[in-house]
Amino acid sequence: MKRLNIFALLLILVLTLTGCGGNTQDDVDLTTLPYASYLSDDNPVVTIKVNGVGEMKLQLFPDVAKNTVNNFIVYIQDKDYSGSTFHRIIEDFMIQGGIVSETNCSIKGEFSSNGVSNNLSHSRGVISMARTTIKNSATSQFFIVHEDSSFLDGNYAAFGGLISGFSILDELAVVATNSSDTPVSEIVIQSITVDLNGYTIDDVVCS
Repeated sequence: MKRLNIFALLLILVLTLTGCGGNTQDDVDLTTLPYASYLSDDNPVVTIKVNGVGEMKLQLFPDVAKNTVNNFIVYIQDKDYSGSTFHRIIEDFMIQGGIVSETNCSIKGEFSSNGVSNNLSHSRGVISMARTTIKNSATSQFFIVHEDSSFLDGNYAAFGGLISGFSILDELAVVATNSSDTPVSEIVIQSITVDLNGYTIDDVVCS
């Protein structure tokens, strides 16, 4: 009986050390994040589960880009992202996802070069909206910054930031890609869900 108990304890220790016990180990002190001042218990929290990799959690910042946050939440609540992919990945820059079968209306880009105040810098972990060369073309696609990319500030609508799963971000950012920055093996988003934490969504304003 004692041998069995010792074996069980050793097994638990091994699982804990290797991260195989169902625990999600985080790798960052939230108070040290560049966007720490934007974090609040009242912000919506988004969970992105990636098949075979793990999950990332983000806070969304309505005080920074309210219409962008509302737009993102609508896609989440409609379950549009389930089964989509991170289809464009560039190490030391960002991971991009959010292609859906049918997009909603385009929204105004909430950034300074488009006449909207947005002081959230594109630092590591920040989520922002992808768009074409047209400033008001954002729909469903988003990207998460892998390494600080302040050159995007003022021209892309940053609207939240990671609070856990930085190691997952790092793992995804280094996958093998082809000449078009498309992962050689599909990176499938199992689901994206949101806990509103009391936040009330307004109707999305189209551009």
